[in-house]
Amino acid sequence: MDSVTTLADRPLTLAQRIPADPQDADALYEAFVGWATDAGFTLYPAQTEALMELVTGSHVILATPTGSGKSLVAMAAHFVALAQGRRTFYTAPLKALVSEKFFALVAAFGSDNVGMMTGDSAVNPGAPIICCTAEILANHALRTGGADGDSGDSGDATDVGQVVMDEFHFYADPQRGWAWQVPLLELPRTQFLLMSATLGDVSFFADDIERRTGAPVAVVAHTERPVPLTFSYVIEPLHELLEELVRTRRAPVYVVHFTQAAAVERAQALLSTNVATREQRDEIAAELGDFRFGPGFGRTLSRLLRHGVGVHHAGMLPKYRRVVERLTQKGLLKVVCGTDTLGVGINVPIRTVVLTSLVKYDGVRMRHLTAREFHQIAGRAGRAGYDTVGEVIVMAPDHVIENRKLLERAGDDPKKLKKIVRKKAPEGAVNWTDKTFERLRDADPEPLSSSFAVSHAMVLNVLARPGDPVEAMTRLLTDNHEPESARGRHVRRAIAVYRSLRAAGVVERVPRPDGRGRTVRLTVDVPANFALNQALSPFAFAALDLIDAASPSAALDTVSVIEATLDDPRQVLIAQEKKARGEAIGAMKAEGYDYDERMAVLEDIHHPQPLAELLTAAFATYRQTNPWVADLELSPKSVVRDMYERTMTFAECVSFYGLERTEGVLLRYLADAYRALRQTVPEDGRTEELAELVEWLGELVRRTDSSLLDEWERLRHPDEAAADGATGAVPGLDTEDESARPITANARAFRALVRNAMFRRVDLAAREDYRALGALDGAAGWDADAWAAALDPYYDDHDAIGIGPDARGPALLQITERPAHARGTWEVRQVLDDPADDHDWRIDAIVDLAASDAAGEVVVRVTAVGRL
Repeated sequence: MDSVTTLADRPLTLAQRIPADPQDADALYEAFVGWATDAGFTLYPAQTEALMELVTGSHVILATPTGSGKSLVAMAAHFVALAQGRRTFYTAPLKALVSEKFFALVAAFGSDNVGMMTGDSAVNPGAPIICCTAEILANHALRTGGADGDSGDSGDATDVGQVVMDEFHFYADPQRGWAWQVPLLELPRTQFLLMSATLGDVSFFADDIERRTGAPVAVVAHTERPVPLTFSYVIEPLHELLEELVRTRRAPVYVVHFTQAAAVERAQALLSTNVATREQRDEIAAELGDFRFGPGFGRTLSRLLRHGVGVHHAGMLPKYRRVVERLTQKGLLKVVCGTDTLGVGINVPIRTVVLTSLVKYDGVRMRHLTAREFHQIAGRAGRAGYDTVGEVIVMAPDHVIENRKLLERAGDDPKKLKKIVRKKAPEGAVNWTDKTFERLRDADPEPLSSSFAVSHAMVLNVLARPGDPVEAMTRLLTDNHEPESARGRHVRRAIAVYRSLRAAGVVERVPRPDGRGRTVRLTVDVPANFALNQALSPFAFAALDLIDAASPSAALDTVSVIEATLDDPRQVLIAQEKKARGEAIGAMKAEGYDYDERMAVLEDIHHPQPLAELLTAAFATYRQTNPWVADLELSPKSVVRDMYERTMTFAECVSFYGLERTEGVLLRYLADAYRALRQTVPEDGRTEELAELVEWLGELVRRTDSSLLDEWERLRHPDEAAADGATGAVPGLDTEDESARPITANARAFRALVRNAMFRRVDLAAREDYRALGALDGAAGWDADAWAAALDPYYDDHDAIGIGPDARGPALLQITERPAHARGTWEVRQVLDDPADDHDWRIDAIVDLAASDAAGEVVVRVTAVGRL
């Protein structure tokens, strides 16, 4: 009932159910209930109550358990607003949830009525129903203050008649909570539907919203779950517990961990546990069919799934998470080990949740779970339509379980009991007991605390709105949800921001229109959507002018400009730095550096940051005239560029940096980089070399996991996506496996792969790594000895082989596609870049197209190495 996917799977005609008199509350109620009945839904009492309040114009705070159908209430709210001609916004904390909701609403209301804005994607932004992230709505509210009218060419109309805030407990998030608070402060003529399973006491919000809007607030806070839960605390080994749960038909079981590594390690440990029968494992194998698992973690996951154990966490490739979800939905996986993020936006029927700990690291320290966190996790157990009861089990700490085993072995023997040395919790660890469990089980979620914050973007948005910005800013700073003791800090911060804007000449003091005193106004035109989309994209566009188009490294430098504006893939950068430091230590040891010298040098070794000095200086200048980026940081890095320069495939990059458990982070970053390159670099700035590189990147992402780019493309054609949903195809789940498509199908991307394959040989030859060259080409008769014999004469003529931008440039690579005398092949010549620029040595090769398609990678056969 709470699933977006379930709603999207049905042929909905909700937009056509609007009654003749949309102001008639009874008619609206009956129209929606009629649609729900036709769609196969029977409304729960909480849903009925919320719907009645919505049609009569009340605000609604929906605090009901997971699985109680909040998504259906949100659909009802949009229906009411659309019928009455009010613009309605749906917000969620994650772009993935926003996207899923977008497709569901397109299916329900038609693509003309639904739009989406997530910061890096915008579809039909002038639609009467908008799906967006919380930050998008918050910045929009700051800019408009709820005024009627139109704010610009984006179609971002300022009339916000209704706001549906999903996962409203994010209001208390220290970094992002401001975005859930601002609309409540700045949209006094808006109807609100606030939804979460773990809100706690909401009397403050009810009173505050009624005070600000003058409209009544209905709190729908039914605690009775459609599927009741039972709770227990156990002191027995996990593998024994899981065998019992599976045997007694209390599966699927989700085993919750608080790190991705712990989830994978636990799953691997279960390979010796019988969680699936031979027949069940055969069913899993049949369902997997010819699903392609990549190297590295893909092989690990394949082995786990075929044993009946799943893994699910955010670091996995999307296609791997989907296959785990699909197998679980079909009842084939009895045990899934994962992190506490499962269930956010997906419909996985979990019968039993097992928490392996009541302690987590919050980025600062190890601490006990809050009651809200505990109930968020527990709420995933027992799903309507699947179970009649859900079960939540908390494991005792490992040392307690081990002590129980020692006692059981000793039995009633006093001598054995006396000899037992009881194990203790690890020194410094945060422990938990059955009392901790009981406290969390019985506690209501903590009241939500304010996380208001002032930024340059906030001040500029308010300054850009109609009316008196000083009055608006004063009201925002003095009438928010912060305690009185904190408001002074926010006022001081706003004054500091204002002074920086005055110093930059962006604002000036002017007389008030009514002649009473002075106010301030902007002296520049602030971009209408500067805080709604990728904030640093305009800087990237401007910084492209710094690139020398005639430089051999122009294409890669363009990539570096774009990469500097993207969010950091933290795990990847940490791995790069670790790798660089490891290589540096090895080199320094070989040169005889002592320990202190090595440690001093390591402090200056970080992940690669090409163009850092140039871009940092340019950004400092850009900030002076574009102060809306003052709260943002440029982050030079090299992930795409590094892969291209090292001629690495996705699997090779994962292996080289040890990213097997977080390869999904790498893939999402590469997909973001591909989209940014496509969207930011103007047509006249796309050289053939850059176009080839971008095609290579897109092909790399698609062949690894096409879903991230498929969704981006589907957003351009929402009608087709909605039609797929109506026929039962779940976006991103039943898509064609791009890795099965011929690798030669995209000629431009294939040329980039050929270029990389040839340059890899140049790089190895430059390092005189004949063993690696022999491993590449031994099957074609070019073993290590053959390479050494061929290249020794080169080093008689030249001191080195160049591997810089000139060496890999198009001038030194000649490709003859499908020569007449050898159909189905390409002839390739890579000329070596020597110090004297004689360019008198080459590597010749044949590229076998059919073999490349069969292998899914470039198949190169070296034919000659020597002088021209």
